[in-house]
Amino acid sequence: MKTAPFFTDDTIVFGLLMLLLAFVFYTSSIKEGFWKKFYIIFPSLLMCYLLPSIFSSLNIISAEWLILDENGKEILNELGKALTEKSKIPTITTRILLPAALVLLTLSIDLKAMFKLGPKALAMFFTGTIGVIIGGPIAILIVSIFSPATVGGADFDAVWRGLSTLAGSWIGGSANQTAMLEVFKYNPNRYGAMVLVDIVVANIWMAILLFGIGRKEKIDKWFKADNSSIDELKIKVSNYTASVSRNPNLTDLMIILGIAFSAVGISHLGSNLVSETLLANFPEVKDPKTFVSTFGDKFFWLVTFATLIGILLSYTKLKQYEGAGASKIGSVFIYILVASIGMKMDLGSVLSNPGLLIVGLIWMAIHVLLLVVVAKLIKAPFFFLAVGSKANIGGAASAPIVASAFHPSLASVGVLLAVFGYVVGTYGALLSAFLMEIAAPK
Repeated sequence: MKTAPFFTDDTIVFGLLMLLLAFVFYTSSIKEGFWKKFYIIFPSLLMCYLLPSIFSSLNIISAEWLILDENGKEILNELGKALTEKSKIPTITTRILLPAALVLLTLSIDLKAMFKLGPKALAMFFTGTIGVIIGGPIAILIVSIFSPATVGGADFDAVWRGLSTLAGSWIGGSANQTAMLEVFKYNPNRYGAMVLVDIVVANIWMAILLFGIGRKEKIDKWFKADNSSIDELKIKVSNYTASVSRNPNLTDLMIILGIAFSAVGISHLGSNLVSETLLANFPEVKDPKTFVSTFGDKFFWLVTFATLIGILLSYTKLKQYEGAGASKIGSVFIYILVASIGMKMDLGSVLSNPGLLIVGLIWMAIHVLLLVVVAKLIKAPFFFLAVGSKANIGGAASAPIVASAFHPSLASVGVLLAVFGYVVGTYGALLSAFLMEIAAPK
């Protein structure tokens, strides 16, 4: 954990993030000279993620930092844990801008065409899930050959218990991760190392995916993929957008923002109602050890309601506001979300815990290798590989980002697959933990 960054005021940090995004978009619009060559190698979406990461690594900005006393020492709470301060920007972007973006990006969706994407999307999602389930125990077996202490431990210090939380996070999300922590009672003093591995490895893979999206045509050619269903969906949405396209006036923009943020408010109201009122009297929902506890997670219902509202509105006349730039505004929110996620990545922390980091990297490599092999066998487009992976590793916060990087109309595919991740996350993580316990050195 780092000390306070140079900028701790969120208003200043947000201004800096927006400046970085403007810089990337301006330089990527230059179609000659150095910048043209630069963005051929490094896609603009990757740079929107990477630049905040660099600023975070230099401790200019940070998503979280330690609180120190006047002598420069950590301030501890009554449980002996160091007190920390957090930026509110990541929370605001995931709780407000993400659902707003989902509504606006879903507004013009053609649901029938989306269902025509076929079984390959689900096949790649479940391949990613299986890759996480078996990747953990295989990684433990490999690392135990040359460093058994790294993956050993006894009782509640056993590393496999901590890695179970990683499995929960990488199949479902934070709710599933918390469930595994409750089930296996991993030593909380060691849990921070697992969170670090989760953030570092998942973000490295995110960066690789964003890099790969810039080369999706070459990858699809190697996969011998059939993109016809994806292209059909993109063409339908693009044609509809063109048919209703107009120069937006102030009224159009205010209505679009009204649609987005009123939907966010309704989504928060709905998520609170379901998780705190309708399901509050069910003890199974409150027990993190149970599968149904996933449905007590507010973020799960927030994403679900936002997506549902967007789909419902796509059957109304409000769909025509796509022609006034609804998806463009939604994309702006997505890019701000990307920058805020980049804030969480400290490149300097990559080597802070090399043993566990190696376990995480091997685990992720198995997940990726399995996806590549299956995609090659079934000739699945790179889009299905990327979104199927992020629907597991990252869930609803990351899958729409990756999907919309291919085309704004595809964001909903990422969200719907991410919902599957929430549902299977706890069971998949339990199975992975069982296998990791068997594989762990005794």
